[in-house]
Amino acid sequence: MKILCLGDVVGEPGRRLMEAHLPELKRTHAIDFVVVNGENAAHGHGITERIAKEWFDTLGVHVITTGNHAFDQKGVETYFKAEPRLLRPLNHPPTTPGAGFVKLHTPEGLEVMVVNLMGRVHMPPCDDPFRAVDSLLMKERADLVIVDMHAEATSEAQAMGHFLNGRAAAVVGSHTHVPTLDAKVLSGGTAYVTDIGMTGPYEGVIGMKKEASLSRFLGPLKAKYEVAEGDLQLHAVVITTEGKKAVAIERVERRLS
Repeated sequence: MKILCLGDVVGEPGRRLMEAHLPELKRTHAIDFVVVNGENAAHGHGITERIAKEWFDTLGVHVITTGNHAFDQKGVETYFKAEPRLLRPLNHPPTTPGAGFVKLHTPEGLEVMVVNLMGRVHMPPCDDPFRAVDSLLMKERADLVIVDMHAEATSEAQAMGHFLNGRAAAVVGSHTHVPTLDAKVLSGGTAYVTDIGMTGPYEGVIGMKKEASLSRFLGPLKAKYEVAEGDLQLHAVVITTEGKKAVAIERVERRLS
């Protein structure tokens, strides 16, 4: 089975990259299942029902994961409740709208479980992701388990990869918007990468115009964040599985001038 995972899609430029390249990536790599992190899809902050529906219905995305910006768009919590394929972090408090995992069946009859986790180091308050996913996997079973670890600290993401080694087919990192070069298959058959990297404009700072970020480091006056526009890059990984384990993980990149 071939699984395509895309890192954080940032704003309209990131959505444009998806529209331009996702159909080709699915054909070229014979992709069976697509997971996309969409927490920055709407103007760099959160996601809307319209965007999610377009990805599901038009682009053929199977699951959308999020993170600390999941509920930034007003009213989106209603859609989280209604659409099980749109995930918020599993380790959000239990009263949070929506769900942190979903199970879907492929046309070949495989059951795939996608889990969305969020780290706690330099992140908003949330429950322990290690205990949350451990408890889930003791109760729920699937042919393949894919985990999006939305974390700031590389150490926390790497620890999660080892914690789930042999229990998940893939643990892929998101959130930092910076692609890392450590994609590998761990000893237990778990495909791992610390951060897939964002799909969006790389001319700024983590997808935002550099002037706003510089203002936060250089003085007390903070400029409003706006999505950058240039150097558009799509970053993703293709994971190949056999049975319940991964046998390969490959980075893919596309650019749009």
